[in-house]
Amino acid sequence: MSLRLLAKATPRQGIRASSRTLHSSALRRNEAGGFGNILAGGPAPPVQVKTITDEGIELADGLILPGASIFLDGKVFLWDVPQKQWEGWDKKHFEIFDVAVPKPELLLFGTGRKVAFVPPMLRQHLSSMGIQIDVMDTWNACSTYNMLAEEGRHVAAALLPLGATAQPWRSTPSQ
Repeated sequence: MSLRLLAKATPRQGIRASSRTLHSSALRRNEAGGFGNILAGGPAPPVQVKTITDEGIELADGLILPGASIFLDGKVFLWDVPQKQWEGWDKKHFEIFDVAVPKPELLLFGTGRKVAFVPPMLRQHLSSMGIQIDVMDTWNACSTYNMLAEEGRHVAAALLPLGATAQPWRSTPSQ
């Protein structure tokens, strides 16, 4: 699989770069007088995008994603995709959706600075899993993701960076 889990980020609980500290959610006293996590027991709040620049996608907690990523079920996954749009793309680049339970109702596909329609083979693959796909530029995909996630919709986002200056997530040189 060409994905790596980056972080589970929430508005109150954010994962930062390794040199920064972790933030924990607020604690409240429960009826017995002890402390409890106010976010425990319910679904994790979704990841939210603060802004997008040529350097990457900045999350609400300040983490900057310099390359392609997938937001799914309140988590951020690093997404290893080919450098040229649609050249060398295959079903394997969407394997995460094969194992996701439940599957998202909608996948917002951000194709960078401009809209670039997804090849029919990839659309059909996602559709066969029951996932509706909506293709738009990355800025609008992030904005729509924020809105739908706040409404509590089961939405995912597959986001390509705006510019060629963004760094790929490869940890080893490609062969």
